[in-house]
Amino acid sequence: LGNEVLFSRYFHLIQDKKVGLVTNQSGLSSKGISTIDALRQNKQVTLAALYAPEHGLDGKAKAGEIVGSYDHPTLGIRVHSLYGATRMPAESMLEGIDLLLYDVQDIGARTYTYISTLNYCMIAAQKYHKPIIVLDRPNPLGGTIVEGPVLEDRFQSFVGIDNMPMAHGMTVGELALFFNRKIGADLIVIPMEGYKRNMLYPDTGLPWIATSPNIPDIQSVFGYMSTGLGEGTGVFQADQFKWIGGKGLDAVKYARSLNVAGLPGITFIPEQRDDAGGVRLSINDYSTFNPAKSGIYALAYARSLNQFKVPKSGSTVVMFDKIMGTDKVGKWLEQNLTPQAIEAQYQPGLAQFKQERQKYLIYDN
Repeated sequence: LGNEVLFSRYFHLIQDKKVGLVTNQSGLSSKGISTIDALRQNKQVTLAALYAPEHGLDGKAKAGEIVGSYDHPTLGIRVHSLYGATRMPAESMLEGIDLLLYDVQDIGARTYTYISTLNYCMIAAQKYHKPIIVLDRPNPLGGTIVEGPVLEDRFQSFVGIDNMPMAHGMTVGELALFFNRKIGADLIVIPMEGYKRNMLYPDTGLPWIATSPNIPDIQSVFGYMSTGLGEGTGVFQADQFKWIGGKGLDAVKYARSLNVAGLPGITFIPEQRDDAGGVRLSINDYSTFNPAKSGIYALAYARSLNQFKVPKSGSTVVMFDKIMGTDKVGKWLEQNLTPQAIEAQYQPGLAQFKQERQKYLIYDN
């Protein structure tokens, strides 16, 4: 992992420096040693401050829960919250450090806020003249699936920080290089050794560390975009992104529609939850399963069965459109387009992104 390669090959970059580390409970080496401890135990570097993304330093705060800054009880350094009074490091938060290190495990989805925190840290680093080093980690979905509508500028938010599709197919290091085309930070990416693009997280041999309360395991990672796109529609996820459904849905018909569509790597099992009909995801081949495409199909078939009201942006942008990165998906759903037709609509933008993305890729298959 990038955090190990830093110490074995690039230690000169942090030697005799005061380091600010952006991390959480996922910032471990392959041997289970936290980057916090690795820095603390090395006498040739000073860990001067910590910065915590959404869910806090221990990853236990609920989604959307505001987290405060505090003095670390045993380390005696400041833990600056980047999901509290501010989401971008203020100048005062970067005082007394020579550089920023970023070591947080991502889950491969545009809407997952850890990559937005990375983007904001890069902007602050550029603004306040601090180098930033990104310690690379695997994209758990692999680096080959790139899927979904590409975010348009108007819909940029903390759940969509740049012009990317839902599934970007990049590692955090590659994302940092991509983000930097607009930011121009003094950026260094420490790559992983032995990583290939087509590796899924289980292929790495690393244990999965819960990245947030609702992402405790690999099934949740792969289910996140498949079940979590229906904000404001009444179609919702449950059981940590392993079930999707809603009121007025016939579970058996819903499962049949999805299974007949022939989405690779997955079977949908009808399952009623209280007064909501829905389906449980049974992923049988992670290597062919496409989470973002499955999420679009799940929404489109739900709409065809219960005609849910599509949330609409006016003077303010609704969360549904922020998640989609566009208001076009809502319009296509209102037109009762099939999921296949919706997929065809966003292909040109996706093809353009795939071409642009090539410049920032570090790893081969």
